[in-house]
Amino acid sequence: MAAAARFLLRSASSKGAVSNVSGGVHSCLGVSLVKLYPSGSSTSKSQRRNVSHFTFQPDPETTKYGPTQKMNLFQSVTSALDNTLATDPTAVIFGEDVAFGGVFRCTVGLRDKYGKDRVFNTPLCEQGIVGFGIGVAVAGATAIAEIQFADYIYPAFDQIVNEAAKYRYRSGNLFNCGNLTIRAPWGCVGHGSLYHSQSPEAFFAHCPGIKIAIPRGPVQAKGLLLSCIADQNPCIFFEPKILYRAAVDQVPTEPYTIPLSQAEILQEGSDVTLVAWGTQVHVMREVATMAQEKLGVSCELIDLQTILPWDTDTVCKFDSAQKAVK
Repeated sequence: MAAAARFLLRSASSKGAVSNVSGGVHSCLGVSLVKLYPSGSSTSKSQRRNVSHFTFQPDPETTKYGPTQKMNLFQSVTSALDNTLATDPTAVIFGEDVAFGGVFRCTVGLRDKYGKDRVFNTPLCEQGIVGFGIGVAVAGATAIAEIQFADYIYPAFDQIVNEAAKYRYRSGNLFNCGNLTIRAPWGCVGHGSLYHSQSPEAFFAHCPGIKIAIPRGPVQAKGLLLSCIADQNPCIFFEPKILYRAAVDQVPTEPYTIPLSQAEILQEGSDVTLVAWGTQVHVMREVATMAQEKLGVSCELIDLQTILPWDTDTVCKFDSAQKAVK
């Protein structure tokens, strides 16, 4: 799950309302940033809210992209991959166990439908998977690599940061591997322990040359994944594995895209801005409700959606800065 949420305080009056929030306060461009941590300990354990608790809230059904079908998150990923293989004859999917459907069943049925030359297993070697994907993309094909768990992406760090991200720059734009998309199940599920619970996006979020997206639900998963695959830059697409089956939406069956680097305002508010991504968006929905009911604080909630490059215009918009310094 994403790291501690950050609040943008937008008026002096709201600072008093959140006086029980502890943590560091920083100021940048007239906007105060406050880290939210449990403040001490007047609250008994029975009254404390588990920080990992959340209830998935589906998006309203939309028909702007055509007919929809009820899908959970892993099925929406499968639908996006199916659409890609059907429309792009160069597209290939590869990774550990993907030919069998994958650990989370995201590629189930695709090898039977499109053949073993387009959906195939690789050795258990993350740096090899990404290195192979770079080569496929440089050759002009669409490469969709799966790292079985995001926790194991670290052996491929050099391939991603030093090779994929810099390929275009170091060749003077003569060559690139922009057709590479790396998928990886991400975040905690509550019983994954050390090596099946990590959220490694921060390690890549400061690396120019790649893009990173994390969806909050099935509708966003399909639209953002198709955008990553179509984008002419290498992309990392982290999939919240706790939502694979827990999140269900009415998802368009036809291909559609959700623009990268475009955050979505899910709730308007006048006092505080909450920014989150992935599973944490649903946690922040509940926090916003609690803040309104218990503290009288009006919260704006933003789903960042793309971690790199992130949507500074939406998050740091002029009216928010004005409210913060008035």
